[in-house]
Amino acid sequence: MKMMDRALYWDDLAPGLRHRSGGRTITETDLVNFVNASWLTEGLFTSVDDAERAHSALSGRVVPGALVYAYAEGLAKRTMEGIGLAFLEATLVMKAPTRVGDTLHVECEVIERRLTSKPGRAILRSRIDVLNQEGTTVLSYTAVRLVRAPAEEAAPAAAA
Repeated sequence: MKMMDRALYWDDLAPGLRHRSGGRTITETDLVNFVNASWLTEGLFTSVDDAERAHSALSGRVVPGALVYAYAEGLAKRTMEGIGLAFLEATLVMKAPTRVGDTLHVECEVIERRLTSKPGRAILRSRIDVLNQEGTTVLSYTAVRLVRAPAEEAAPAAAA
């Protein structure tokens, strides 16, 4: 799998393309700021005392799945710079817990690329897996985005 350090362009985005992002470690400060900004202030995410979280099936400083997803989009963003127009849809599946101190990276595969009827626009469907430093997939999702295509290209008009 190729590490991507630049934005991808229309010609790069063929179905089957797989690439990997750089990594990002989740810190205690990241968790505190996120749960306060999002109001996800339940004890599972805010308590530093394991005894207070004894009712939970998860140990350690667990972070919300929404934070993992937000980081994944940030890590994947670099490859969409300059071509991304709109985020249309996502189907997410949490696979494993993520904790403070985990270093995440994303692995992305282009599943579908099709032109729209409007010149210069296309739909891009991709699968994104978020992995921690141990190689465990913690989140998987399929994203559908509106992206720029060459201005002269458009899907053929439907037959009347």
